[in-house]
Amino acid sequence: MDAVNDAANHTAEPVPGAGSAGAAGDSDHPTGHRLFPRVTSFRSRRGAISATQEASWDRMWPVIGRDVSDDKLDADAWFGRPAPLIIEIGCGTGTATAAMAQAEPQFNLIGIEVYRPGLAQLVQRVEREGIDNIRLLRGDAVDVLENMIAPESLTGVRVFFPDPWPKARHHKRRLLQPATLSLIASRLKPGGVLHVATDHADYAEWIAEVGKGESQFIGMNEATGGDPEAYRENAPIGFERPITKFERKGLSAGSAITEFIWGKIES
Repeated sequence: MDAVNDAANHTAEPVPGAGSAGAAGDSDHPTGHRLFPRVTSFRSRRGAISATQEASWDRMWPVIGRDVSDDKLDADAWFGRPAPLIIEIGCGTGTATAAMAQAEPQFNLIGIEVYRPGLAQLVQRVEREGIDNIRLLRGDAVDVLENMIAPESLTGVRVFFPDPWPKARHHKRRLLQPATLSLIASRLKPGGVLHVATDHADYAEWIAEVGKGESQFIGMNEATGGDPEAYRENAPIGFERPITKFERKGLSAGSAITEFIWGKIES
């Protein structure tokens, strides 16, 4: 099933000159390009950008977009206001991203994605609909979290339908590893929320086990061993997310969606 954001995989167009090997194959990505690390949690993928999308990109990207770097992010300055900050990892073409931003104007929302054609669709929608609480970072999410996001600065992190990398030899490419959850936890404020969704049964089992091993988290819904009604009212972000037409197709075909919601323990 396609992801809630119309791109089930954390995708990236191939780097020119990279040859045929890449994240989608058995060998590691051959380049050292910052946007495309050797071992990735996303697949190589081509996509076209229309002339109108390119024009929108040229106008909007300098304002709402940045590439991954070592520069620490000053989110309040970038958005032009102080507000609770939520990061969405793998925002794809941004269908859900835009819907959540419009439904939650009280939050500053940053989408992280490597796939430029997908980002271009979201950039065009941001411009067309005048969505002013979205910013975009292009690069690998782990790189962004490690080098751009300050500890205990995030109110929420969302990871909807990450690539499951179903083959055992590719499990090392899965985004949600123990080290990644620890990194996410370190970037969340005490009381902050991590919300994950997957439609892949094996990956759901993997995520459940990884989550159990993260001592900084407490379960806030059934899949994480918690009672959502005990947390929903006072949680800093909502537990709901929009469902796109692609997810509805999967649900109609019998796909089961597993949602994981953890909160960072408050000391």
